[in-house]
Amino acid sequence: MTLAREKCVACRRDSPRVTPEEIDELHPVVSDWELTEVDEIKRLDRTFKFSDFAGALEFSQKVGEIAEDEGHHPRIITEWGRVNVAWWTHKIRGLHRNDFIMAAKTDGLYG
Repeated sequence: MTLAREKCVACRRDSPRVTPEEIDELHPVVSDWELTEVDEIKRLDRTFKFSDFAGALEFSQKVGEIAEDEGHHPRIITEWGRVNVAWWTHKIRGLHRNDFIMAAKTDGLYG
């Protein structure tokens, strides 16, 4: 499955969350991402490691650029030597296919 080549679709408040079966299909494609839940909202979460702050900051900027291009935005926490990225769809308070697409695109920026 080539999620990284897909484009995000515009989400509305009535857009469906991914089903457990869809999560079972999509999560192996972005298997380095942890499925987490914060305030009853499922998210995809991953920490990327870098040798210094400059590398972490550059990666954060690239993630921000693809987020703007796709119109889908993550939580990004940048620290010395690491960046934590979490994807979820704010409008539906949960996971949408877009989140898996963006996780795959984020993976493509790393390395």
